[in-house]
Amino acid sequence: MIQNVAEFQSRLSEGMRVLNELGEIEVGRTPKDPIFESNGLVLYHYRPLYKNLKLSNPVLIVYALVNRPYIVDLYPERSLVQGLLNEGQDVYLIDWGYPKPSNRHLDLDDYINRLATCVEQTLTHAQADNVNLLGICQGGTMSLCYLALNPEKVSNLVTMVTPVDFYTDDNVLARWFRHVDVNLLVDTMGNVPGTMLNSIFLSLKPFKLGVEKYLDFIDIIDQKDKLENFMRMEKWIFDSPDQTGAMFRTFLNEFFLNNRLVDGGLRIDDQSVNLKAITIPILNIMAKHDHLVPPSASKALKYLTSSDDYIEKEYNTGHIGIYVSSKAGGDIPSRIARWLRDRSSSSGTRAIWN
Repeated sequence: MIQNVAEFQSRLSEGMRVLNELGEIEVGRTPKDPIFESNGLVLYHYRPLYKNLKLSNPVLIVYALVNRPYIVDLYPERSLVQGLLNEGQDVYLIDWGYPKPSNRHLDLDDYINRLATCVEQTLTHAQADNVNLLGICQGGTMSLCYLALNPEKVSNLVTMVTPVDFYTDDNVLARWFRHVDVNLLVDTMGNVPGTMLNSIFLSLKPFKLGVEKYLDFIDIIDQKDKLENFMRMEKWIFDSPDQTGAMFRTFLNEFFLNNRLVDGGLRIDDQSVNLKAITIPILNIMAKHDHLVPPSASKALKYLTSSDDYIEKEYNTGHIGIYVSSKAGGDIPSRIARWLRDRSSSSGTRAIWN
């Protein structure tokens, strides 16, 4: 027992030394350039690895408003972006930024219009006629809304851990939000604090996300590489932008409370959103153990569009593991790239510009 205590103290001491020497935790290191900026939003173009390729249209990644999009480029060995670049894809990404109190009136209409602007900017920069949308989580939901209204702009759609049916029995987060007085919350607070939402998400798995991981942390504290990866994840988890009051109110009312994508009735800029307008190929990627977007919430997409080229792939991981786990992280970029290449309408070569 005394020897075990001494070994633990020695390991802890070494771990504290390693921790103190880590310095700034770097994330999102894949080289990229901003090509468009507007009111906190930044559209990035990742520098391609190859100058001229026989490839499909550019991939535009649409991430959620909650948390930061660098989870798709956390570090080189676990980077969806780097994996797509390695496969010869031309990759763009929307960074929604950090809303200010003055942005509290930005609503779903505004965000879909911003997405539309980013599509146009991507097409212009890439000198392409269409994009391939890669919508992730809430970004996938917004991509579906955009695509239903603008079917001519997109060649293929990839959705990852995307909520579609908000009334499935195992959707714990949706059930929780149905008990929230969203009007009182927004009228009181204006923008909804990201830290508050983050606490809600973590509370859905309090032991695994609040206790177990810190117990596991002791096992790696003296291993620099693993410690750096742990700290990268911690940085991302707690980097939570506020949500504009208007968007939060509308998203809860239209999706969590009224399930508009399934039951209909959603309108954006006075246009009816009907997923049956979507006819393009769809690759729908899910996480089997997702505590925020259970697979059942995503699988509803199969029956809601008019696509006759629909494929599902479920990975044995959780909501965060879909980005960074070794099994999913290593396979997803190549799977997406392969799927896009199989559906590419271009047989020529398109120049890619740095």
